[in-house]
Amino acid sequence: MPMKRERERDQDVDQDVDLDTVADELYGLRPEEFIPTRAARAAAARTAGDRALATEIGKLRRPSLSAWASNLLVRERRSEVEPLLRLGEGLRQAHQDLDGAQLRELSRQQRVLIGELSRQAGQLAAQAGHPISDAARHEVESTLHAALADPEAAREWASGRLTKPFSSATDFPTVAAPATARRAPPSPAAESSHARRPAPRDTKAGKERRRRLTQARKDADKAAREFRAQEDETATATRQAFAAKKHLDETQQRVAELTAELQHAKTEHQQARTAEQEARNEARTADRRLREARRRAERAAGEVQGLEAGDDQ
Repeated sequence: MPMKRERERDQDVDQDVDLDTVADELYGLRPEEFIPTRAARAAAARTAGDRALATEIGKLRRPSLSAWASNLLVRERRSEVEPLLRLGEGLRQAHQDLDGAQLRELSRQQRVLIGELSRQAGQLAAQAGHPISDAARHEVESTLHAALADPEAAREWASGRLTKPFSSATDFPTVAAPATARRAPPSPAAESSHARRPAPRDTKAGKERRRRLTQARKDADKAAREFRAQEDETATATRQAFAAKKHLDETQQRVAELTAELQHAKTEHQQARTAEQEARNEARTADRRLREARRRAERAAGEVQGLEAGDDQ
């Protein structure tokens, strides 16, 4: 009956599924679970009479290991998705108006943030039972770099449904050349006229770009600090989990040893009880024989005495 109710519940769920629901489920699974679950969902859709949905489900591709790790990062660290998207937006805007020193600083912050995120992805993958190689981790970094640089890539990454990593060729827009490099040299009269005009004040757009750049730097620093703290916390938790597992294994081994000792003691106890019972039986038998022998001895002594008395008469 429980199995029947479970099948009925699964059928009720399958009647309400759509492609987004199935895709969200599949791309949240471990790699080895993807294909059998996809086949089961497609079969359920066909059974329900929705062949179009079954076909679309069958088209969903299993993610590569690095894409799966990127999806895992999005799903397990959901609180970091929106800050990263905002940071990418600010960085893309800031790249349009930065000088060399600012670009170097921003590049440093990108390296720190991407490094922290890729390490988190590696740790999550290892904890899920699928450690990733250095090559796969490099693909995760390429994906994160693309998500920072390209808004479309960012949206795909944030969906948690990647099937393959993004190419590292995706990059931030290049800084536009100064306008003076594209114009012909001004005439002396124009230079004199320009010299008499006061220097233009900061435009509203320029102030907004600088504000967003400042905020982007703050977001990057905050994200890096949070990920470092999370990395330390995760490493500590992992060490504690390993220590607890080791202790569990040791206690299980001790329980097995004590169980064996207890079984041996029980066997010895049973053997001792049997031996004690046998010894008691033998003692009773010997006592009975002793009493019989005593009676025979007494009878014999009596006969001897009787015969001796007869001889005296």
